[in-house]
Amino acid sequence: MAGTTASPEALAQEFLGWQCRIRQHAVRRDGGRPSSGMRPQVFVGDGADPLGRIVVLIVKRDWEEPAARLRFMAEKTHDPADRYDAALKYLQADYYQKPGTFSEQMTALFGAGSGWVERLLDAERCVLSFDQYGQAYRLRCAVRALSEDEGGYQLTYWHNRLFNPAMPGDVRVLGFMPDFAGAQISPGVE
Repeated sequence: MAGTTASPEALAQEFLGWQCRIRQHAVRRDGGRPSSGMRPQVFVGDGADPLGRIVVLIVKRDWEEPAARLRFMAEKTHDPADRYDAALKYLQADYYQKPGTFSEQMTALFGAGSGWVERLLDAERCVLSFDQYGQAYRLRCAVRALSEDEGGYQLTYWHNRLFNPAMPGDVRVLGFMPDFAGAQISPGVE
């Protein structure tokens, strides 16, 4: 995997564009199932072995309306199939059409008892390694716990509630802020 001569801002735009394309494909053709490009391998510390894969979400900059809409869909019915269908229709429309509407922060939801949460928070940094369709990104990220009143938490919670009817009530949401200045990309973006 190589570095790139593109600016960090250009790399962030390229990455978010790629994320939007693979997410459009997932919601339009694969029933919303997370693909490998949405499930990066996580590396902590100097270890060469990944901890495993996590599902990450990309977060809208203006999160209030989408979070309210996701919450409304989740609370509208107790039928998991109806929730799932409503979520897919919403995300299939224009949700991922404009990469510029997303922030660089990514999020992931964990059960409260997950050993990953404390390990990631103690390390304060990790590497997320994404790959799909011959494109790969290796991003160093700062890690922090999100509070319930933050947009990333709200979007992540309600998104997961729609797709996972068995989601436990006690969850943690972590935010991952990439350092695009040190990104490794394959094939390289120039």
